[in-house]
Amino acid sequence: MTAARSGPAFSVHDIPFSTHGSWFGFSPVVAEKTYAEDLHLVSHQNGMHAVLRLVPLDRATGERAETRVEATPGLLSWISAAGRVDLAYESPDTVRLRGTGLPLRVSAAARALTPFSGTYFFRDAAADAHVFTSYETGRRYRVTVLSGTVADTFGAQALGGGDRGLTVAADADGPWEIAVEELDTARPPYASAAAFGTIADAARNSFADFADTVAGWRSPATPAAELAAYVVWSATVRPAGLVTRPAVLMSKHWMDKVWSWDHCFNALALAPGCPELAWDQYHLPFDHQDETGALPDSVTHSEILYNFVKPPIHGWAFGRLRRRLTMPLGQAELTETYDRLERWTDFWLTARRAPGAELPHYQHGNDSGWDNATTFDPERVVVTADLAAFLILQLHELACLATDLRRPNEAGEWTRAAEAAQTAMLDQLWTGDRFVARGVDTGDTWNSSSLLDLMPIVLGEHLPDDVSGVLAGRIEAHLTPHGLATELPASPHYLADGYWRGPIWAPATVLIEDGLRRSGHHRLADEISARFRALCETHGFAENFDALTGTGLRDRAYTWTASSYLLLAEAHARRGDR
Repeated sequence: MTAARSGPAFSVHDIPFSTHGSWFGFSPVVAEKTYAEDLHLVSHQNGMHAVLRLVPLDRATGERAETRVEATPGLLSWISAAGRVDLAYESPDTVRLRGTGLPLRVSAAARALTPFSGTYFFRDAAADAHVFTSYETGRRYRVTVLSGTVADTFGAQALGGGDRGLTVAADADGPWEIAVEELDTARPPYASAAAFGTIADAARNSFADFADTVAGWRSPATPAAELAAYVVWSATVRPAGLVTRPAVLMSKHWMDKVWSWDHCFNALALAPGCPELAWDQYHLPFDHQDETGALPDSVTHSEILYNFVKPPIHGWAFGRLRRRLTMPLGQAELTETYDRLERWTDFWLTARRAPGAELPHYQHGNDSGWDNATTFDPERVVVTADLAAFLILQLHELACLATDLRRPNEAGEWTRAAEAAQTAMLDQLWTGDRFVARGVDTGDTWNSSSLLDLMPIVLGEHLPDDVSGVLAGRIEAHLTPHGLATELPASPHYLADGYWRGPIWAPATVLIEDGLRRSGHHRLADEISARFRALCETHGFAENFDALTGTGLRDRAYTWTASSYLLLAEAHARRGDR
């Protein structure tokens, strides 16, 4: 084993402490925008649920000890003048905790227990352990004392309301140690010969190896790359429930799903170093494609939502993925992808085109991924240029795949369909200086101050130069010192924390940067990349950011933000190598 490498320090108020493959983490974030005083074991099976509260105690008073919390990728610590408690993952479902000078109280997060909710607590005589059973997660949490003593138990076998748990302490002045496991119904009693230090070293090295694999190009010029890698690594879960493959959740805070466009950015960031994991990220939503060819809106452990979809960026993404993957794609992989992309494209060309229409439409802002963008203020069932542009790129990618699969007739059909869609987009939605949206029911057209109206720049080399030039100029007007505002800051509809009505978002940044670069606007692409990278290096990997201050907003540990940083930082590093 190589010497342990600690990795970057981070705040657990922003980023949960977890490990690759695990469905739980440790965080004070116990629900959407809800922060507890203490760290909790928070599971993401059957939703986001705080299960256990972990509280280091003052040995003299038995009250909560005043501690500071420190976290690096392999070790979580509570530290005070009197002692410390350390926590490390032994496996995705088991953690070890060791304490000196500080007892630890482990209690159920929920005080209320009903026949349908809450956490029951008892001593398991067969395993010589204490067990919490959670209605919310449907799992058990077993605590086995390895050294030290159980100083107190409370609420064992109790029904109704009340505290439930145990306190573990040292026998004398030595350390105490426990193991905590997330399990189903039962398993053999916990046993491990590995010392805590060995486990902690292995956990640190596991992440360090991942960081070297996905960001081996990092340097002092890309200072957030290692932390970005941790956000992605720690948010990855093993297959379970409805999640059919290893999956990178958007977060191990409350955005604990895989949405059907977010996954593309994680796949792209992982492709060179972890090609199998990248392949799984790309295809996971396609595993749940319905009979019409539609992808679900989102997938998570116990829920698949179909009430909305997400934009068809998958052709664009697969084109880039193929170039970045370091594993060969054979006939079977190409055929599977072609069939899935074809069905997804047919959905937009059939279920989402009104009779006689040449272009598809969204039924709500949620379908676009830009849920409340001002483009959708006049009407929600709308033909937009961004949707047409994504579909055109997808048609081109299908043509490329058909060519590679030796289906020339189909390749020709897809190419002609792409050309027809682009002609219709320019004829029907381009006014000479901007793209407009059109209501499906009314036929009315309008423009907005949303960056969404400028997304056709993703067509890159396919756009006429005069069109891309106008779009580039309008995009530059959205560029604040921190990045691309999704609504012009001068707009009366601009909101600092308005979701898609102002804040900076990673996916829009990556898509626009790529389109600008492919259409020859390298200076602007370089500036957008630089400002977004600096934003992440200063403010972390939030779901989105205040466009004028750079402050991180909403969920603070978002994987598509971290992956977007990795993509842009890697590209910047490689351009610098030439």
